[in-house]
Amino acid sequence: MATRKHTESILEAERTKVQPPRLYKVLLLNDDFTPMDFVVTVLQRFFSMDRERATRVMLEVHRDGRGICGVFPRDVAATKVEQVSSFARQHQHPLACVMEEE
Repeated sequence: MATRKHTESILEAERTKVQPPRLYKVLLLNDDFTPMDFVVTVLQRFFSMDRERATRVMLEVHRDGRGICGVFPRDVAATKVEQVSSFARQHQHPLACVMEEE
């Protein structure tokens, strides 16, 4: 009886490096019409900032022309931009909220 030589193949698991999602900064842009208190309210309501931190960011927007509200994955950042923009329109303020890749 002849014996057959069996070749065993071993499959090695390929390791795929999963990249973390790209992050985007959500920014508020300064304008000459939106009240400072409204900006503080937006920061507290949509970015869960306490009043002190919201006031610091609001002053950064006022002083530097823009301020960072937070850093998020793309879908979350886009949602926040839409929420803030919609809220500002509802209250008839021209507050601009944008996102840019980090």
